[in-house]
Amino acid sequence: MEDKEISSLIRAEEERQAETLMLVPSENYTSAQVREALGSVLTNKYAEGYPGKRYYQGNEIIDKIENLAIERAKKLFDVPFVNVQPYSGSPANLAVLGAICQPGAKILSQHLSMGGHLSMGQEASMTSKYYEASYYGLTREGDINWQELEQQAKKCRPKIIFCGGTAFTKVFDFARFGRIADEAGAFFVADIAHIAGLVAGGAHPSPKDDAHVITTTTHKTLRGPRGAMIMVTKKGLEKEPELAKKIDRAVFPGLQGGPHENQVAALAVALKEANTPAFQRYTRQIVKNSHILASELIRYGFTLIGGGSENHLIWIDLTNKGLDGWTAAWALEAAGIICNRQVIPFDSNSPYYPSGLRLGTPAVTTRGMGEREMVKVGQLINEVIECARKMDLQDIGNQDKEKDQKARKRFKQQVFKQPPLLQIKIEVKELCQKFPVP
Repeated sequence: MEDKEISSLIRAEEERQAETLMLVPSENYTSAQVREALGSVLTNKYAEGYPGKRYYQGNEIIDKIENLAIERAKKLFDVPFVNVQPYSGSPANLAVLGAICQPGAKILSQHLSMGGHLSMGQEASMTSKYYEASYYGLTREGDINWQELEQQAKKCRPKIIFCGGTAFTKVFDFARFGRIADEAGAFFVADIAHIAGLVAGGAHPSPKDDAHVITTTTHKTLRGPRGAMIMVTKKGLEKEPELAKKIDRAVFPGLQGGPHENQVAALAVALKEANTPAFQRYTRQIVKNSHILASELIRYGFTLIGGGSENHLIWIDLTNKGLDGWTAAWALEAAGIICNRQVIPFDSNSPYYPSGLRLGTPAVTTRGMGEREMVKVGQLINEVIECARKMDLQDIGNQDKEKDQKARKRFKQQVFKQPPLLQIKIEVKELCQKFPVP
């Protein structure tokens, strides 16, 4: 690459990924074949419209690529309709809202503070300005608050009931969601962005028989490019025969212009990879690894939302450790362990300085790590947190904002110089060298 600055930064990022433990549950590594398609000459083509009905010439080959992606998705997820054009997950959910709801319609989703997602009518999202949103939460045990969900469904009679979001450590009971939606006369939309790969690999039940619409991103556990899909199930077409056409129109021309066909081609590659016995074994290992890592963290005295992990995700309440998610996340990064801060149910802290952390095992499993390595990772995480607890935490969390910010600035400057964390970073690098990034 002739652009030396960008080339240097890409190499630096490549090195960072190779030498650190990626434990963000929404991140993963694509195969070289997926990246090859993503960076291909397909980037050059404009293909506004759908296969067989484009607004630009020269799309004969593009049509074949998009149709192939659609057919592979339909086969993998066993659904009759798929739109592969959404740029990402939030636009996909917005397109579903546009296809099913009129402005002002009532919708019901998991609250953001309880692990829900912005795109489902949360107050901070534009969707809350156009739709009348109500919310349900989780119990203190980390399960869906079914009583609250049923009461809200009966009370507001929503047009859509969403499930899915950013944090949930249990197996979704899609059948129960479906029954509640049917009783309320609502469309049930299952957002499986986090677990799409697990569903495809048979490591998590599918919502195809219970939901009317399924949305998902295409990276995360599916290991594809950053993009999204909208699927309509047989149940969805029985409820609304025109639903597939409405979804297509909502994506284009309702929301987007020309699709990113290089992204669609990369998705087609990932879908083919996901329809293999090797991928099925991979998804089962994700869940095994998550369970082992969660069990190790519990052994070290960590409090986990949901009491463990039944999928790919671990949700930690740090309250008993005397840290917030911000300080813990920076300490872990200083040691080469990458995760993200996360609000917890009934959190008294702000979303930027929440009480929790969110970890996941998709990426480390892609690297080939197994149960033995998860035991080691649990040990390293505990050592990092114990080191952070011994640092100067005075005034972090102080109600005086100026004192709080000065304390956080001091912590961030000091945390990358702590000898114990630097030693752990060496151990992390050595572990990563044994399991190269694909």
